[in-house]
Amino acid sequence: MDKQNAENACHDRYSPAATKVEPALCCPVDYDQKWLKAIPQEVIDCDYGCGDPSKYVREGETVLDLGSGAGKICFIASQVVGENGRVIGVDMNDEMLTVANKFAPVVAETIGFANVSFHKGNIVDMKNVVEDNSIDVVVSNCVLNLVSNVEKPRLFEELFRVVNFGGRAVISDIVSNADVPSEMQEDDYLWSGCISGAMKDDAFVQAFADAGFEEISVVKHETDPWQTVNGIEFRSMTVVACKADADGNTDAGPTPESNDDGCCCSGTDCC
Repeated sequence: MDKQNAENACHDRYSPAATKVEPALCCPVDYDQKWLKAIPQEVIDCDYGCGDPSKYVREGETVLDLGSGAGKICFIASQVVGENGRVIGVDMNDEMLTVANKFAPVVAETIGFANVSFHKGNIVDMKNVVEDNSIDVVVSNCVLNLVSNVEKPRLFEELFRVVNFGGRAVISDIVSNADVPSEMQEDDYLWSGCISGAMKDDAFVQAFADAGFEEISVVKHETDPWQTVNGIEFRSMTVVACKADADGNTDAGPTPESNDDGCCCSGTDCC
């Protein structure tokens, strides 16, 4: 699917989903309930994700959420990073941004500080929003698969550009166990439903390496598929990819207290 058709398909699917829940866009995800208490139900209802990259964020960091939607991961991360941290959400959908901006002051009042900002932008080119080497942790939750295949290499390059030296990307996304055929890629419903834009699992991991990331770890790879379409299995996977500092040091971030969501491994051939 080309760039314009991919964007149109996602706009038409996600705009109404900002105010009316669409279960088909969700994978079951267990979030830490202590962070959800401060988030209005309207935001939680309009959350469409497949993982929880906020588990790999620590206090005081600057976090960028790609495809931030109604803001759920941003609002979780804002509590994790605390008053001295900062969270930036970027999304193209006006309806989703309206929900996020509506409830940002509500969350800020509840937690006692405001450290989140939302911006309209294309995650493939964020130069007007995010400076080079300025983000400690880039997170994304089930969004990269929505970007057209022709733009995916540029997207991973953009991830690498914005991450600070010694920083990392933590990306939860839907991947497949086989290459998705072209006829499925042209299906608007499958594309906007996080299916036909999914990369094959090993190719997804390799894309981080191709962009320049090091110490790439698969910290979650669901055993059971979320959906199986035309014999191809689609499941959730979370990758942590590091950008080395001047001395070659990397920081994979905190280790969650419990991580029983799937396998944990490193490299490009572990899935």
